[in-house]
Amino acid sequence: MASAELLLHPVRQRIVKAFLGDRALTTSQLAAEIDDVPAGSLYRHVALLTRAGVLQVVAEKRIRGAVERTYTLRLLAAHVQPGEVAAMTQDDHAQAFMAFIAGLLADFDRYLAAGHPDPARDGADYRVGVVWLTDAEFTDFLRDLSAVFQPRLAKAPGKGRRRRMLYTVLLPEPRKQARPATHKPPAQREKR
Repeated sequence: MASAELLLHPVRQRIVKAFLGDRALTTSQLAAEIDDVPAGSLYRHVALLTRAGVLQVVAEKRIRGAVERTYTLRLLAAHVQPGEVAAMTQDDHAQAFMAFIAGLLADFDRYLAAGHPDPARDGADYRVGVVWLTDAEFTDFLRDLSAVFQPRLAKAPGKGRRRRMLYTVLLPEPRKQARPATHKPPAQREKR
């Protein structure tokens, strides 16, 4: 199965996101977090992600005759691979982005539905900004972002730490297409 097809399924997206932040979870713990998905369906998606190498078993424990497995995420396998991204069509990219945004919307809906949301108190924020950068400056910007994010992304769960989802979207402004040389604005066209 192609990694885009594998990773962009809504339930599998939620499973992958549940493991983000260096988490180790059993299927029971995962089912408690994603409690609106039937257990049988959730287990099938976990098995599929495990066979694909996105999840890995890090521990097994016998409980009443059954084996309880603990899984972690293989972060590098949890991304659509560069070669596949390069081969994607315009429609493929549109579908992938819509799946990404649908996941973001669903996460925000769950945030709103969970008690009494207070974005200021909870540190929830959404905004858009623009930066004007050359390609070299943009490369520096990405390096600087990485320097800020990486140490924080590496922090393990711990006392007083609240798990926060971080979404990033970087979109270049579309390039303007040059008009054909024969095109003239309507006011300049010759009347016949």
